[in-house]
Amino acid sequence: MKVDRVLIALACTECKRKNYTTTKNKRSTPDKIEFKKYCKFCNKHLVHKETKIK
Repeated sequence: MKVDRVLIALACTECKRKNYTTTKNKRSTPDKIEFKKYCKFCNKHLVHKETKIK
């Protein structure tokens, strides 16, 4: 069972919009994650940081 995995959103650091959702393991990765992904609102590849899903 996937008990330790939580659903998170990835928000663009430039426009602050939530573009992606993913899951992460809280035990193995307690820190906030960040990925370089494409933002369709900025039309660029930018860093996306972990945020809460509301």
